[in-house]
Amino acid sequence: MKKLVLAYSGGLDTSYCLKTLSQEGYEVHAVSVNTGGFSAREIKAQEEKAYAMGATTYKSIDALQTFYAKIVKYLIFGNVLKNNTYPLSVSAERIVQAIEIIEYAKSIEGKYIAHGSTGAGNDQVRFDLIFQVLAPEIEIITPIRDQQLSREAEIDYLKEQGIELSWEKAQYSINQGLWGTSVGGSETLTSHQTLPETAYPSQLTATTPKKVILSFEKGELIGLNGAQGSPLELIQSLQEIAKEYAIGRDIHVGDTIIGIKGRVGFEAAAPLLIIKAHHLLEKHTQTKWQQHQKEQLANFYGMQLHEGNYLDAVMRDIESFLESSQKTVNGDVYITLHPYRFELEGVSSPNDLMNASFGSYGEMNKGWTADDAKGFIKISANAHKIYGSVNNSSKK
Repeated sequence: MKKLVLAYSGGLDTSYCLKTLSQEGYEVHAVSVNTGGFSAREIKAQEEKAYAMGATTYKSIDALQTFYAKIVKYLIFGNVLKNNTYPLSVSAERIVQAIEIIEYAKSIEGKYIAHGSTGAGNDQVRFDLIFQVLAPEIEIITPIRDQQLSREAEIDYLKEQGIELSWEKAQYSINQGLWGTSVGGSETLTSHQTLPETAYPSQLTATTPKKVILSFEKGELIGLNGAQGSPLELIQSLQEIAKEYAIGRDIHVGDTIIGIKGRVGFEAAAPLLIIKAHHLLEKHTQTKWQQHQKEQLANFYGMQLHEGNYLDAVMRDIESFLESSQKTVNGDVYITLHPYRFELEGVSSPNDLMNASFGSYGEMNKGWTADDAKGFIKISANAHKIYGSVNNSSKK
């Protein structure tokens, strides 16, 4: 038997892979990596389905803390939203999942490794890149990509094999995790259709506005409504509160790694609340140039993570910068939740730079005189005057 490790989620694509590969003579070891999307009950159901479809073994790896510590923390520090919209919900998870799976494959001396990515998406790049760098000796097998299968063809095959899944749910590709849930379907393959309400895992159940206080220390979430906990626990608790308001839904349009445009729906209540709250606190506690430089580096960091380049040494360099920038990002952020939206109301922080004694914006200054201000403005205008004089910019 040929020992093969399959990145297994229990969804349509990986179910197809498991069934076909087990029938082709492979000794399939199914591995799911929990980055926030699976409950204990769901993991047990995954295990039962894996064995029913021919898996030799099944293993669930809990990578929640690893996911937070290695990636999510830096996405918060950087306020990373791809195209100012998407919190990298799935792309961030795939990096950790790929690393955990390849390490497991090496631990059991697997000769092959498989995943259910198609040939038209980003995940194929993320998985293959990590696998090739960390274990170039292990052969990669990708049935969906190689056979160019449609979702309908996969469903028909599994039905023929007597495999029953939730076919209605299978109409949408749903990836749920700690840092948000992506939703793909026939609507997201167009440029004009939106996802129906029923496509989202969370439904609107709360309509009365709710006050929420998020507390940060050195940029990390340490409290929710006065109750302290680990960042991981607090993210999950905030998600349970905010998802009742159907907050954090949107459709992201972006450039894929392979050069085509792509659309994907998502809901990410906790990630968007945390990123926006954290960003507001930074506006109060960081200098102008800290914010300017960090925004550029964080955008680059998010793009490289999205494209699977997590293992490049520059990523560790940027993480060091992001961590250093968070020394003064301390305090509370006040938020009100409403159906489908939220309001950032303000902050309180011991490092709030608005509390300085030099003056209040638009009001009275205390640290300089009127003549000081006039001289500063005159000198600041010099470069513009020189350019205009040399280039006669006032003349058409």
